Amino acid sequence: MKAAVRYYTKTGNTKRLAEAVADALNVEALPLSAPVTEPVDVLFLGNSYYAFTIDPEVRQFIRSLDKTKVGRIVNFGSAAMMNSTWKKVKAEADKAGIPMEEREFHCKGEFKGIHKGKPDAEDLKAAAAFARSIVSKA
Repeated sequence: MKAAVRYYTKTGNTKRLAEAVADALNVEALPLSAPVTEPVDVLFLGNSYYAFTIDPEVRQFIRSLDKTKVGRIVNFGSAAMMNSTWKKVKAEADKAGIPMEEREFHCKGEFKGIHKGKPDAEDLKAAAAFARSIVSKA
């Protein structure tokens, strides 16, 4: 199974999660500015809430994906206040014609002193285990 990891971050929290996911899959974690050019079975997409929604860059990235090159999107991320971005990402994936994995990884993220130190080492281990579980069940 071929996997890729892309992420969007403003604080660095999602980048840390993306690197843990990528390390578990033996691939490189790349920012959204790196297009998905090779066909992949699974695209792990890291993101978070900014101003109560996903960032416009995440929206644009999903819309730019070639549905013939991406088998499905797996959502992951962190947030200090809000819960998962899964519904927002799924809405964009539906518009792009790309299936979404029902499972996702989400944890608390530090923001302005809230949830200090998050994601922590345990969160990073959990993100890696989640990624391995996705590719092993495919």
